[in-house]
Amino acid sequence: MASNKNRTTRKKKTWKEMSPSAKVGTIVTAFVQVSLLVAAQRDISRRPAELINGPKALWRAASFVNFIGPTGYFIFGRKHSATGK
Repeated sequence: MASNKNRTTRKKKTWKEMSPSAKVGTIVTAFVQVSLLVAAQRDISRRPAELINGPKALWRAASFVNFIGPTGYFIFGRKHSATGK
């Protein structure tokens, strides 16, 4: 119990408290995340089910997991042809 009193709790900074570089980093990270999500969703919609490893619905849901979902889909979810296309 005594060790809990020694811990310092860090308060999350509000947008106004963030430095300009932290704001830019947050915006860039959000942009990349949304871009990956949109690209994955678009690819799932346009790609035939035969060219996707597993059910489309599973990959569609997984793509909503930050960074990991869309990246996982592009690495593991798409079947790659032997011709290199």
